[in-house]
Amino acid sequence: MWLTRVVTSSNVSALVSAAARRSPEAVALVEHRGGRQERTWAQLDADVDAASRALSGVGLRAGHRVALVMANRIDLAVAYFGILRGGMVAVPVNPRSTEREIGRMLADSGARVVLCDESAVEQVRAAVADLDVLVVVDGTSPREGEVAFDRLLRDAPDVEPAAPRDEEAPAVVLYTSGTSGKPRGAILTHRALLANIEQTAAVEPPIVTPDDVVLGLLPMFHIYGLNAVLGQAVRQGARVVMVDGFDPAGLLRTIRDEGVTNVALAPPVVAAWAGRADLREHLAGVKHVLSGASTLDPELAAEFAASSGHVVEQGYGLTETAPVITATLASGRPDGVPPRPGSVGRPLPGVELRLVDTSGQDAEPGDPAEVWVRGRNLFSGYWPDGSDGPRDDGWYPTGDIGYLDDTGDLTLVDRVRELVIVSGFNVYPAEVELVVAELDDVAEVAVVGLPDEQTGEAVVAFVVAGDGAATDGLEARVLEHCSTRLARFKQPRQVVVVEGLPHSATGKVAKGRLRALARSQDLGLQAR
Repeated sequence: MWLTRVVTSSNVSALVSAAARRSPEAVALVEHRGGRQERTWAQLDADVDAASRALSGVGLRAGHRVALVMANRIDLAVAYFGILRGGMVAVPVNPRSTEREIGRMLADSGARVVLCDESAVEQVRAAVADLDVLVVVDGTSPREGEVAFDRLLRDAPDVEPAAPRDEEAPAVVLYTSGTSGKPRGAILTHRALLANIEQTAAVEPPIVTPDDVVLGLLPMFHIYGLNAVLGQAVRQGARVVMVDGFDPAGLLRTIRDEGVTNVALAPPVVAAWAGRADLREHLAGVKHVLSGASTLDPELAAEFAASSGHVVEQGYGLTETAPVITATLASGRPDGVPPRPGSVGRPLPGVELRLVDTSGQDAEPGDPAEVWVRGRNLFSGYWPDGSDGPRDDGWYPTGDIGYLDDTGDLTLVDRVRELVIVSGFNVYPAEVELVVAELDDVAEVAVVGLPDEQTGEAVVAFVVAGDGAATDGLEARVLEHCSTRLARFKQPRQVVVVEGLPHSATGKVAKGRLRALARSQDLGLQAR
């Protein structure tokens, strides 16, 4: 039975219906899992309808939370838009999370259903052992009490969910990375998600067009992949090639064979590809290479451009801003002119930006200060009560430190929460990290602050030795180098040589884990 329904622009899933009306037979999604599979826009829209009805059929109503613990695949998009079409709230979770992490997010969000694939099913089963949650599995066989996703869709009742058409209704609860404390669920409404999609679409010339093929590599449990990549592509009616996992050579072949034109990456992928002899050949059909999720080193960006022939366009955003705040493609540069090294560009149309100093005043151009943002793309606070959201005047202090140059482009410096205060003086970890990274013996470095009885805090540097570098004496070499390049209060009190640094799924160093590691050990932080 074909159901008629009124589609309004107040629900993100309406973007799928709009694309299906424009180009029903065009390919919407592609994946390479067990062979190449694809969905047209008409098929995707019908599947999304079935998913919304199926979830309603198992007792879910508007406002109920549904956890998505899945890798990038067509069924993730079907489930995500189906949840939203039914007026329910999606809770995307990293499928590589531990049993404990998944259990905490399920319990905190109050999810009634969790949809998982074979990559996460064992962690999910263990996590729900003491929870009243229905497990829906995809890509694997269900156990007793579980339901297969394909069967759920086939058995969907012919009853349209009573979904409120309210742009302020929550659409997604996304847990932040928790690199400095307990993860919190950011509440993103349909209004916030749609606003950022439209703000990005307003950049001229357009970043994505209906003729583009977009790489869906960035994980869609993260707001960058979910809204900036998938959401924008659906809004434009562009094809998305869903990719789970990063195989450097295999992904380049996929980009070439699928005719991908828009490649959105995180810095670790840029690093893995930079310098490859075959990079220029495989990216010959690409229009844009974009990097986000964490800061891209200017030297790495230059190396990538030299070996690929593509300038890496950069952006800046947060989970709380759905996500894009600025982009180098919004800077209005002439064709062929690269962005200034380190720049993350200008605000998108409809996004306001302020740089606010510690006295609450707007900073002068070139002076580092906290980035504040205002726009319809802002979140509504943290789950469950909307606490710590935007101020009454609409501004949201991001916790990031940056400065504006005389053209209005933003450069990020550091995080407020990562600021180290030594004897009353501000130390930006990024500044210390850049100096330590000058040493050929150092492959990677992360700087944190730890309490110190005499100075309030002390600077601690965690370093990874470069290939072939001797670890013996590395601490002394780092300290000696810093003594010639940094003021005394900025110099590390201690250098810790480690085999590797912990990273989040988007490549950010998990500094919260480093602080916990440092506090659990005697690092000898006594005054010298």
